[in-house]
Amino acid sequence: MLQTKFPESFLWGGATAANQLEGGSNVDGKGLSVSDVYIFDENISKERWADQWHMMTHRQVEEAQDPSSEKYYPKRNGIEFYRHYKEDIALFAEMGFKCYRMSLAWTRIFPNGDELEPNEAGLEFYDRVFDELNKYGIEPVVSLSHYEMPLHLATEYGGWINRKVIDYYVRFATTVFKRYKDKVKYWMTFNEINCVKHHPYVSLGVIEENHPHIEQAKYQGAHHQFVASALATKACKESNPEAKVGCMISYQLLVPYSCDPDDIQATVEKQRESLFFSDVQARGYYPNYTARMFAEKNVVLKTEPEDEKIIREFPVDFVSFSYYMSSAVSAHPEKLEGAVGNLITGGIKNPYLPTSDWGWQIDPKGLRTALNQLYDRYQKPLFVAENGLGAMDVLEEGDIIEDDYRISYLRDHIKQIKEAIIDGVDVFGYTSWGCIDMISASTNQMSKRYGYIYVDQDDMGRGTKRRIKKKSFEWYKNVIATNGEQLD
Repeated sequence: MLQTKFPESFLWGGATAANQLEGGSNVDGKGLSVSDVYIFDENISKERWADQWHMMTHRQVEEAQDPSSEKYYPKRNGIEFYRHYKEDIALFAEMGFKCYRMSLAWTRIFPNGDELEPNEAGLEFYDRVFDELNKYGIEPVVSLSHYEMPLHLATEYGGWINRKVIDYYVRFATTVFKRYKDKVKYWMTFNEINCVKHHPYVSLGVIEENHPHIEQAKYQGAHHQFVASALATKACKESNPEAKVGCMISYQLLVPYSCDPDDIQATVEKQRESLFFSDVQARGYYPNYTARMFAEKNVVLKTEPEDEKIIREFPVDFVSFSYYMSSAVSAHPEKLEGAVGNLITGGIKNPYLPTSDWGWQIDPKGLRTALNQLYDRYQKPLFVAENGLGAMDVLEEGDIIEDDYRISYLRDHIKQIKEAIIDGVDVFGYTSWGCIDMISASTNQMSKRYGYIYVDQDDMGRGTKRRIKKKSFEWYKNVIATNGEQLD
């Protein structure tokens, strides 16, 4: 039977990450995370804001641990969700959220990552958050690790290239699975796990500077995360057999720039490099093409005999992904204009697509293609975990924010999710990114806003922290109330 509408059980909501909104970094025993090292300096040019996202130095990490440092570390303050969570969740409920995708701050529960016992104050905080969500009937969808591993595990152990980190992660995961087994049904093991290719520091705790063989480090770290994800899935099922565990990737749809066979092959290879991560987690084994990929990168994985078995026995239940843009691929990029703003792969500028203020190429129809590709590939339920538009919103007199550009972006993408459902894709939820304004993951600025809720705070953390509804707030409220039938 042809499905022509969003399922009645469809999970509408919004998404955030603990390191970008919580704050409270110096209270209740929380430790420093890898994200707490990033600075924002209003004297640095816009072109350099995202540089540190891709490259972190030992000197920067050491300075960030110095309590006398006078630099501004915005992710330590976020938008003070740690104090405002009741107010913020009430606003989510007013919009009618069916679910809320969030992450746990690993360092709030195990401050250094290698402790034997958890920090009870951290566990109690998330008890309060989950209870508040439950009060409004909002289903939490929880990421275990969203760019916030303990900094101690990076500096003292070398990050995920050290196999010991598997045990620390599984201890953390098992602790929260047992604690919240009656409060959380949906889990994700690693946020955008394929981004280890692009920013190994925040994804793996690997400081790339002077690293002897960074490709080896990236894929060795990824292998350890695959094992950890499978072990976590096993532990989750033991705590609550009804729970669902998913993987999460950044999916930047890749298309050939032309019909040149070289462009087509280059696209296939780049797409495989990205989907390799969900291939392993969803299928439960390393695909055949990885032998050549590793050989060409001079990567030789160090594995244990039990790794293959655990990965095969405990694949994920569903596949989730972020989608912001598509990117054109050419075998000869030096001859063409680059899409320099495209966060993950860069790629070639597609002349058929508009761009955001940050140079991201906007391609709503690509979301339909992405959903079909992923469902054809895995035949597992899909969840759109991130999608949104970062923009310079203007607060006008009378607390008015006219963000029609955001409404247009989201409307066009949601329409394509519906088209994918008509195509026969099993997609069970959608959480737009940054449902409340918070610190940007890549540029560490506040002025790159995604939310339906404006937070009165500037790039240096100054402001009242007052929450103000944007025009898109009422629009999304109506989208949810009509289950996606009224989008205009």
